Formats: sequence, structure tokens, C-alpha cells
Amino acid sequence: MSDERSTVRPVTLSRLVELTYACENETRETVELEENLDMSHRRARETVLEAVRIDLLSEEETSTEPVYTTTNVGSTFLSAIQSENWGKVSQILATRSPHYGAFVDAVDELEHADLGTLLEQLETEQEFTPYSFNQTGVEVVGDWGERLGRVQRNAFTGSYYPAAQTPIPNNFHFILLDVYDELEQTAGVDLRQRYLSIPRLREVTCERLRCTREAFNEALLALCQQNIGKLELSGAPLDTGAKNAALGIKQISLAHDDGLVSTSQSSQQVMTGVEQFGKLYYYLAVHDRDITFTQEDYS
Repeated sequence: MSDERSTVRPVTLSRLVELTYACENETRETVELEENLDMSHRRARETVLEAVRIDLLSEEETSTEPVYTTTNVGSTFLSAIQSENWGKVSQILATRSPHYGAFVDAVDELEHADLGTLLEQLETEQEFTPYSFNQTGVEVVGDWGERLGRVQRNAFTGSYYPAAQTPIPNNFHFILLDVYDELEQTAGVDLRQRYLSIPRLREVTCERLRCTREAFNEALLALCQQNIGKLELSGAPLDTGAKNAALGIKQISLAHDDGLVSTSQSSQQVMTGVEQFGKLYYYLAVHDRDITFTQEDYS
């Protein structure tokens, strides 16, 4: 059997993990995996083939059906999953999966790009390789990258960008004010929208700084605490537009039920504001632009 193929198969990260886990201690036939993981034959076959291609599983021919077992790479992959070392999981996939590796490299190079721009970049880079991309392929590996925290996607525009783990820069307050000004909408002559949606501020600022949403939340709360009276956090009614987003935030977590891991895709995370003393705030108002920001206060 040849495990080579030009495009990535539409396989979810959770299925790759479950499959690798199922074959960890004994060899399995495809039909066993179908039953154990409650998958259709077609879906099980696609997942098996992709897992073999990226060296999570090895195939052994028998007189009846091929059987599969977890490789050393697969065991390392599972250990990283079990320790919730998502960065290491991403590194393993980037090394073993030509499509995922090309995807994260392209996102790093472009710094931020919509789906169309990213697809054009990948098609150009892969022109003289055995591999190719289409929209589905980008979304598949993009899903892996988002869940592992390697990339983020602007929940309002769909742009991909790398989620660096570096600290928030010292000029965070100046960048936030720039974004605030860009998003501020005029409501008439000399009238401006003073209270702006924190989710929208977060998405644009994170894309610009290539920082995680968690890092933004921590920095914003610290900034407000350091500039009391100049910045104001405000709550919102239940039907506020601040809670609306075009895309959801994709996450991965260890499961405590049937499988090894569970994954969730929801827009709830992006539609939340920031939490302080048990209360959620969805809007930010700037009353005085003469603000300061000190990193040490929340390191």
C-alpha cells in the first residue's frame, strides 16, 4: 500500500489521537477500529491512512487484513497529549505531516492572512513538490493548528496568524489605543462611539501583536488597574452585539469519559469579555489617553 497522497485527508486531530491510542498496546485491524471508535468504514480508513503517512501508526501485512500498531513517534505524540504539551504535539505534526508543516511555515511567513491569500501562498510554495492544497486542506490543518494554540484565527475576519508565546510588548497601551481609534465609529457630527466591544478589540490587537487571547486579557486587566479613572470596563445587556462573532474558537482538552481527548468548537470563548472579581465586562471606554503600562505588575 502506498501512503503517499497529494492532499491532506479530512481527518480531525481528536480522531488521530483516538486511533493512535487504540493501537498503542496491540495491533488492530480496520474493522476493530471502526467498532471501537464508532466510525464508518470510509472514515476509519481515511484516518488510518493519514496516521500511517505521518508515522503515528505502522502497517503490517497479514494473510487476511493489514493490522496497525502505534509507532515510537505515535507513543511520543500520545505522551505529549497526555501531559497537555500542545506545543510539542504541534512540533511532532509539523515534522511528520508535510501539509501541517507547510501550513505553519506559511502562516509564520505571512504573519497574518485570509484563507485565499494563504492558499495562494501554499500553492506557490508547493508547486514543485508532490503535495498540493485546496480550501478544505487548509481548513483541516488550520483546525489542528488552532486547537494546539500554534495559530489563531480572527473570529470576525477569518485571518490566520501565528500565536507567539512571547510576552506582551511594553508598548501594548499605544497599540491598544491605535486599534481603539480604528474601531471607533462616528455616530454623527462630533459624536463617537465611546464604549467599544472588548471581543473586537481583542481579535484585532491579538492579530497585530500575534499574541494569545489569554495574554491580551491579562494585559488589558493590568492596564485598567494601572490607569483607574482613565480607562473604564463596562458590562453589557444579554442581547449585546459585542457577543456576536462570525467564527468560533477551537480548543482541545483531555477527555475524562470514553476517549483519550475531547475537542470542542465554540464561539462562546470569543464572545466573552474579560473577567475581573467574578464579573464579566464586554466594553472598554477611554476617558483619558494619557495612560501608562508596566509589565512587572502582572508578570
